[in-house]
Amino acid sequence: QVQLQESGPGLVKPSQTLSLTCTVSGDFITPAYYYWSWIRQSPGKGLEWMGAIAYEGNDYYSPSLKSRTSISRDTSKNQFSLQLSSVTPNDTAVYYCTRSLSWFSGYDYWGQGTQVTVSS
Repeated sequence: QVQLQESGPGLVKPSQTLSLTCTVSGDFITPAYYYWSWIRQSPGKGLEWMGAIAYEGNDYYSPSLKSRTSISRDTSKNQFSLQLSSVTPNDTAVYYCTRSLSWFSGYDYWGQGTQVTVSS
């Protein structure tokens, strides 16, 4: 059974960097052709894909967030991480980590989500 678990601060101050980690159990993050994504949902809005890191380590970002987003991985810990810089209250959302079996497939596993609030 594959499980994804997000972790990180639940409260971030404006202008700071939001950092989250997704720990994967039940499978490795390196097999072809897995893609590991970060998705968020702000209050009253739909799901927003933020970016992904692929099985070979390449990273991909939403154009609207690319300048502020970085996704990395630690294969020794079977984790991947999200950093979102210069946050504002508009970045308040539930953040999810997910897996897809290829670039074109849907997400077969999701973390439970973690609430992040941006507030001073």
